[in-house]
Amino acid sequence: MPNPSSQQPLVSVIVPIYNAKDHIARCVESIRRQTYRNLQILLLNDGSQDVSLEVCRMFAQVDGRITLINKENSGVSATRNLGMRAARGAYLQFVDADDTLQPYATELLVQRARDSGADMVIAHYNRVEPPREHERARAPRRVEDADPGFDPRTRVQTFGFLMEGPLTKAEFAYGLMQEPASFYYGVMWNKLYRAEIVRAHPDVVCSEELDYSEDFYFNLSFIRYAERFYALSTPIYNYVQNPQSLVHNLNPMKVLTTRWELSAYYKDLYRQLGLYEENRIRLNKYFFGVAET
Repeated sequence: MPNPSSQQPLVSVIVPIYNAKDHIARCVESIRRQTYRNLQILLLNDGSQDVSLEVCRMFAQVDGRITLINKENSGVSATRNLGMRAARGAYLQFVDADDTLQPYATELLVQRARDSGADMVIAHYNRVEPPREHERARAPRRVEDADPGFDPRTRVQTFGFLMEGPLTKAEFAYGLMQEPASFYYGVMWNKLYRAEIVRAHPDVVCSEELDYSEDFYFNLSFIRYAERFYALSTPIYNYVQNPQSLVHNLNPMKVLTTRWELSAYYKDLYRQLGLYEENRIRLNKYFFGVAET
């Protein structure tokens, strides 16, 4: 049973939005129906050319927790950075406009963060693959296994690497090195962040120069200053496969170039932790790794 919102620390949920007319209503509704009620929901419209802005305006009229920021298109990194500057919460949470949260997501993340004193909570997630037109209907999954907004024929796979429990920085860094090219460690949407670390360190931002893995840059920067981590094995996020999304249309050469640029941040982090020499070979293998999509 969730605590009254007056006793809950404020969580700022940051949602960058660009031409998301087919998904944005389902996304925002999944945030609004969180069992955790004390939310600042930041909807940042990044110059959408469809009806996304109008949909967001309607939501802002019916839910006082929503703040709508309408801006010219500048990309997802600049949009997330703007959201972090506008955030007032004790914790930061990120959601992409074509995905959804499980109803208990924020409550579980905050509960683990408070109980363990973690600066970052990382959680398992669901990869959701909507049915293709030519596929025949299959038996529906159990209601509790899938988001009610999805077709019952949807394929759902759960991803995650760490077992449930608290982690030191060195333990978290060792786990990261086992799967350095994974979405699990690289993305921002399966995590909860202590906001004061972001506010205290101007270099903890999304890189506006990178076309790919800008969220991985943020995570590597955040890890430098975080001391305590917690791994949550319950999947809290539904990552919806969208063939039109940027991650499905990447130039392979750009991916390789970006990984090369990120290597410097990896090396600095692992040298700082005294773990570089023992992980040097694995770090080099990262350039040839394949992330889940």
